[in-house]
Amino acid sequence: MESKKKQVSLELLPWLVVHTDGTIERLAGTEVCPPGLDQETGVFSKDIIIEPKTGLSARIYRPFSIQTDHKLPLVLYFHGGAFLISSASFPCYHTSLNKFVNQANVIAVSVNYRLAPEHPLPTAYEDSWTAIKTIQAINEPWINDYADLDRLFLVGDSAGANISHHLAFRAKQSDQTVKIKGIGMIHPYFWGTQPIGSEVKDEARKKMVDGWWEFVCPSEKGSDDPWINPFADGSPDLEGLGCERLMITVAEKDILNERGKIYYERLVKSKWRGKVEIMETKERDHVFHIFEPDCDEAMEMVRRLALFINEVEA
Repeated sequence: MESKKKQVSLELLPWLVVHTDGTIERLAGTEVCPPGLDQETGVFSKDIIIEPKTGLSARIYRPFSIQTDHKLPLVLYFHGGAFLISSASFPCYHTSLNKFVNQANVIAVSVNYRLAPEHPLPTAYEDSWTAIKTIQAINEPWINDYADLDRLFLVGDSAGANISHHLAFRAKQSDQTVKIKGIGMIHPYFWGTQPIGSEVKDEARKKMVDGWWEFVCPSEKGSDDPWINPFADGSPDLEGLGCERLMITVAEKDILNERGKIYYERLVKSKWRGKVEIMETKERDHVFHIFEPDCDEAMEMVRRLALFINEVEA
C-alpha cells in the first residue's frame, strides 16, 4: 500500500514547513560536518558537552600553534538562523569559525543552543546563558590551558547577535560573576512592528520576517516584543549593557540594515560608558560572509573583527 503524503499546515519559507501531524521539516541548515583539523587554516576543533541534563553542546576551536605562557581571548560564538535552523556543526559555520579563529588567534566556543519551535523561546537565551556561566568553570583543557577568561568576548550573527545583546544585560546583573570584555554583533536580528528604511518599500520581506518572529515567539506584542525589538516598551535601557566595547557590522542590502544602524546611534547617545564602532559592507546582503567566506568583503569583515577583539585600531 502506498504511504500517504504528509499534508502541510504551515510554510515558513525558506526555513521550514509544519505538517498537519505536527512534525517539523527543516528545509535549510540541516547539514552537519565533523570537527577535527582544518587543512586550510590549521585550526583544530572538537565537540564538547556543556550541560548533560539538556544535551547542550558546543564546538570548540583552537589555533594550530599556541604559546602556553601567552593565553588567548575566549570567544563564545552564537550562530544565526532566526532561532529556527542551523547548528555549530553546519558546514558554513564550521568553515567560518575556522577562518575567524585563524585570523583572530582566539579560542572559540560555538554554542549549539536548542531551536524553536521544539524548544520555544526563551530556551535559546537560557542555553546561551548556561554556556557562558559553565564554560568558565568547565574542566576543558583547551580553555584551562589556553584561554584568558579576563578577555571574554561574545560574537554572533543575526539571531546570535540578538542573543549576545540580551546576555550582556544578564551579565551586568550577575554581580560580576560574568564579565564580558566585548561583543561583536554581525548583522543583528532586531525588528519592530513599524517599518523603517527599506522595510517601507519592501513589503514582502517585511511580512516574511514578521511571520518568522510570530512563529518563533507568538505573543500579543508581535514584533515589538522586547526579545526582538530592543527599543520597544519593556526593553531595558542600553545603559545597562554589561560589556566594555561593542562592534556592529551591517550589510547595505540587508533588510535588517537600518535596525543595526539605529542600535549603534542609540548606543552612542545613551549613558552607556563603553566604546562602540560600526562597519557597513556595501552591496552585500544578510550574513553573506557565511556563504561566501573567501570573498574580499568577508575577509575584510573578519579582519576587522579580529582587530576589535585584539584591541588594535583598524
